Amino acid sequence: MNMMTMPFTFKQLHTAYAAGLSPMTVIEEVYRRIEEADDPGIFIHLAPKEAMMAAAAALGPYDQARPLYGIPFAVKDNIDVAGMPTTCACPAFEYAATADAFVVAKLKAAGALPIGKTNLDQFATGLVGVRSPYPIPKNAIDPSIVPGGSSSGSAVAVARGIVPFALGTDTAGSGRVPAALNNIVGLKPTLGTLSATGMVPACRTLDTISIFALTVPDAFAVYMAAAGHDEADAYSRDLAAPFLEVPGAGFSIGVPDIASRRFFGDVVQQASFEAVIAVLAGMGHRIVPLDFTPLYRIAELLYEGAWVAERYAAIEQMIRTMPDSLFPVTRGIIGRAESLTASDAFRDIYRLADLKRKVAPLIATADLLCVPTIPCFFSVTDLTQDPVGPNSKLGTYTNFVNLLDLCGIAVPVATRDDGRPGSVTLLAAAGLDGRIAGIAASLQVEASPPLGATGWELEPIATLPPAAGPAEIPIALVGAHMRGLPLNGEITRLGGRFLAQRQTAPEYRLHALAGGPPQRPGLVRLNEGGQAIALEVWALPLDQFGTFMTTVPSPLSIGTVKLDDGSAVKGFLCEPAGLPGAEDITDLGGWRAFLAAASR
Repeated sequence: MNMMTMPFTFKQLHTAYAAGLSPMTVIEEVYRRIEEADDPGIFIHLAPKEAMMAAAAALGPYDQARPLYGIPFAVKDNIDVAGMPTTCACPAFEYAATADAFVVAKLKAAGALPIGKTNLDQFATGLVGVRSPYPIPKNAIDPSIVPGGSSSGSAVAVARGIVPFALGTDTAGSGRVPAALNNIVGLKPTLGTLSATGMVPACRTLDTISIFALTVPDAFAVYMAAAGHDEADAYSRDLAAPFLEVPGAGFSIGVPDIASRRFFGDVVQQASFEAVIAVLAGMGHRIVPLDFTPLYRIAELLYEGAWVAERYAAIEQMIRTMPDSLFPVTRGIIGRAESLTASDAFRDIYRLADLKRKVAPLIATADLLCVPTIPCFFSVTDLTQDPVGPNSKLGTYTNFVNLLDLCGIAVPVATRDDGRPGSVTLLAAAGLDGRIAGIAASLQVEASPPLGATGWELEPIATLPPAAGPAEIPIALVGAHMRGLPLNGEITRLGGRFLAQRQTAPEYRLHALAGGPPQRPGLVRLNEGGQAIALEVWALPLDQFGTFMTTVPSPLSIGTVKLDDGSAVKGFLCEPAGLPGAEDITDLGGWRAFLAAASR
C-alpha cells in the first residue's frame, strides 16, 4: 500500500491494521504530511515524533475491541493533554498539563494517539480563525479565505488529511463554522454529553468539546468513544450512550423561509442551500419553511451582557493583571464586560427565557432543522479591514444553537458553482444526536463531496436500507417473529413492516432457550467473546409499541441492540436468568441457520 496517498479514514486505517499495517508506520506518515503541509499555523505544539512512535508501539497488535486503535488525532489548545502545554493561543497563559482532559483520556483508552495541540482564536473567542498571536492557519481549500474559528487549526489538520479526526470546542459555532469553511464534518453534541473536565472554559454554561472528521460515521465513532458521565463536571449529563441511528425517511425538516434567509448578498451560497433542500425532499423528507427571525434574536444575545460576562469570568485574573497579553480584538470583546452589572446579566437571562418560550412552538413544528452552516465567505483581507463585523455574520446560523440546547452536525454537501465548499447543519433537540447524524450521513453520501482538501472520494457505502419514519420505531427481531416464522403475525397485525436483513455488532451470543413451542432465541451482549448474529429490522408504529411490549414473555425483554455499522435499534434481548439449560448456537450465526440445522 502507498502510505503517501492512503486516505486517513477509520475504515481505511482499520482495514490496513487488520492486514498487518503498524501504527508506527502511520505516525511516520502523519509527520511527513505535517512537513508537506508547510503551514506553521496549524499546530501550536507538536509531540516529539519519537514519543509518538513509542506510544504507537505500545498499542501492541491490532485490537478490534479498541474502536479507535491506532487513529492519530489533534487537540485544540484549550483542552489538556498530559505532558503538553495548554496556551489557549495566549503565550502568557501557558501552563503544563499534568493530566489528560476527561475526553482525551477516554479517546486514548480507545486506542487513539494525540499528536499535538492546534491553533485557535485566542480563548476560543471568535469564528474567524485569525485572532491568534501565532501564525494563522491557512484555509485548506482556499488560502485567501479565513480558516474559521475558533477551532481553526483542528479543522485545517483534518481537511488536509494530516489526522483522521480532531477535537475542537463549540460555544457559538466554533465546531461548525471551521468545518464549513474547510469542507469537513463538524459534530457539536448535546451539551453535557462530552465532559468539560480539562477544558479551559469560554462560556462554561454553553461550552462543549466538538469533533471534526472527514465523514459522519468517523465523527460519530469518536463521539461514542468519548461520551460519558463525569462526576467531576457539574454540567455533565448522565444521558443514554449515543448510537448512530439507522437513517429514516419522511422526517419534517424545518428550514428558514425565504423572507428570513440571510446570505448577505452571496447568491451562490443561496443557490447551494436551495439545492440541498431539493436533495432532502428527494430523499423523502418533508420541508417546512419557518420564520427564523426569533432565532436570530436569541443569537444576538450571545455577545451581549450575561455571556460576555461569563467569558470575562473565565479569564478575569489575566485580563485584570495582564491585559496587554491578550490579542487586541479579543481583549476588546471580553473587556466590554467590565461595564456590565449583575442586573444586566439577569436581564439577559430573563430575556433568553422569554425568547425560549416563544420559539419552542416554532421548533416543535419540525422533527429537525436544516440551516446553511455559514451565510457567506470572508477573506483574510476582509478581517484586516473589519475584525468584528464578518465574525458576527458567520455566526448567523450558529450563535443560537447552544443557547437553545440543540445538538448539531455540520455536513459537507456538493461543491458550490464557484468551487468553494458547500455545507449545511442539521439541528435537533438535546439527545437526538444519533438521529441527525444518521440523516447527515445519508446526505453526505447523496451529495458525495470530496473529503476536505485531500481530493479523496467518499468511500462507497452500501445502499442504505429502507428506514423507519418519524411515527415508527425500528425494532430488531432475531427469532420467531421474523418473516415466515410462527410469531411473525404478531408484528404484521400491529402494522409492522420489514425494513432490512442486518447483523448485530460482533458482541453477542445467541442461545436456543429451553421450552416451547415455539422455540425462542435468547440474544445476550458480552464484553468479549461475541459474534455477529443475523437479524431482521422491522418498523413498528409508535402507538403500537406498548401493545407489542405486553406480548414479550420473560426471560425475553426489549432493549438496545447494536448493529454491525455501529447504529442501534430497539430489539429482543434475553435476561441471564433464562440461560440455564439453553443451547449456545452462536456459531451458527442466526436463528434461521439453527432451524435449518435442526431440521436436517
